[in-house]
Amino acid sequence: MTSHWNIAALLVGLVGAAPSGRPPVRPGLEVLLTDSIRLVTGRRVGLVTNHAGIDRAGVHAVDRLRQRGINLTAIFSPEHGFRGSADAGESVASSVDSATGLPIYSLYGRTSQPTPDMLADLDVLLIDLPDVGARYYTYISTTIAVMRAAAALGKAVVILDRPNPIGGRVQGAVLEPAFRSFVGSLEVPMRPGLTLGEQARLANADLGIGANLTVVEAAGWRRRDDAITTGLPFVSPSPSLQTLESLFHYPGTCLFEGTALSVGRGTDAGFQQIGAPWLDTAAVLARARRARLPGVRFESTTFTPRRPGDGKHPDLLVRGIRLIMTDRHSYDPIRTALVLLGAVVAEHPEQIGFMAASFDRLAGSSTLRTDLLARRSVAAIMASWEPAVARFRRRSRSFLLYR
Repeated sequence: MTSHWNIAALLVGLVGAAPSGRPPVRPGLEVLLTDSIRLVTGRRVGLVTNHAGIDRAGVHAVDRLRQRGINLTAIFSPEHGFRGSADAGESVASSVDSATGLPIYSLYGRTSQPTPDMLADLDVLLIDLPDVGARYYTYISTTIAVMRAAAALGKAVVILDRPNPIGGRVQGAVLEPAFRSFVGSLEVPMRPGLTLGEQARLANADLGIGANLTVVEAAGWRRRDDAITTGLPFVSPSPSLQTLESLFHYPGTCLFEGTALSVGRGTDAGFQQIGAPWLDTAAVLARARRARLPGVRFESTTFTPRRPGDGKHPDLLVRGIRLIMTDRHSYDPIRTALVLLGAVVAEHPEQIGFMAASFDRLAGSSTLRTDLLARRSVAAIMASWEPAVARFRRRSRSFLLYR
């Protein structure tokens, strides 16, 4: 059998080891094949995944399923495509998998939801997608679209859950219903602290989808664990999130996507840095450092956003600020982003260039933008979020699968 990505050293970096004395953390893919194979035995199966849908050894889900004789009839791919190489927002065409001859239906191109024709020859949809722990990432929106299509046709949905790579901490503002979009489909905080499976359970109830949903849990994962401690291989989920550190910064620095500043797309440090040709880095750094933020330090830098990865200042050398995480346990990426945004507003009120529609979709309301422009303190902004975050914690409790 021609295999997919089963040479782990080519695409996978081991980032840690399971805590001593504990059984290894196993992704839902492995749990399905060892403990829950009945969910797919004798059924026609569609698989929603990309290049990061691998087991602990780096063997791809397509190969693992076919090795076990599962009748895989179709593959579905999310944003960035099956190979994970398309840029953010880039339309991806459907294709055929050269290794298996199976159709690969793109859910980030002509359609974002499987059509009845795509689902005609299958009984159950498996979803094995690498969420990154931030509300803005679109894989939960793709999951919801798949659940809706499956529910309409009476098809079962099975999520092969994976640990949240940045752990189970909850941080940031809760999205307001009026600001739902493909980069914010649920009323959850910017960093919801949930796995994809937990978000799907919440979505099934909150959005009234009515899907026949089963979540195959990741065995051995605890909410305090992240990708550094699980021992699972880390695979870059998309072109601008090349390292695990980028994932930790992403819930905060992604907000700069709604401004005139680049987040370093097209470089090897996407979402670890912000910059613009006009940025007075010394002045902004002086303001940011006064906040004495825990778990992070800042450095002045320069970088060149590259086409087509970044639509802001492409191929221009920009002045920037690099974020370096020093303690992931105390680091709050959203608080850090607010401090930096406030500093840029103070130094460059005419140049920060808030794109209201884009920024507000990411923020989950228009309030954050207006608060920043009004020079409201970061402490006051974050305090205003607390009642909604408390409601979210209570509401989400019944959908949690891990301690």
